[in-house]
Amino acid sequence: MSAARPHPFVTALLAGLLLLVGADCDGKDTGKYPLPTTEMSLGGKTFTLEIADTEASREYGLMRRDSMPAQHGMIFVFADEKDRGFWMANTRIPLDIVYVNAAGKVVSVKQMKPYDRTTVPSDGPAMYAIELNKDTAEKVGVKAGMSLELPKGLKAKD
Repeated sequence: MSAARPHPFVTALLAGLLLLVGADCDGKDTGKYPLPTTEMSLGGKTFTLEIADTEASREYGLMRRDSMPAQHGMIFVFADEKDRGFWMANTRIPLDIVYVNAAGKVVSVKQMKPYDRTTVPSDGPAMYAIELNKDTAEKVGVKAGMSLELPKGLKAKD
């Protein structure tokens, strides 16, 4: 007596499920928090910024990414303006961080190193933080004290 073969559909379904499960096992970012984006001008260049406006998306940030396109970044949106600090747990790429107050004035521009757990503080109260690839802020001329036009409708969702 021979064993019954599984239906081809069942075999294909199981293979697909194994691929999906295995896709998250390589440690790469799999879009845990697919975020909306906005366009923002920084130093005369237009950047596409992912919007981190919830506690979960702000905590996850740019972790577990191997790279970021040249004119991309992430804007962290908070409900209030206060002294901020960021660190780079599980973040693989070197970054600039631009702290911005509620009025759009750049409070400070600093650099952060991959995997560095040292807190990088703002130099004053900030409502937003923009992360860009390392050296990008300097290349486009973003400096402390300058004013930026923030995208309309940015608001923390928690």
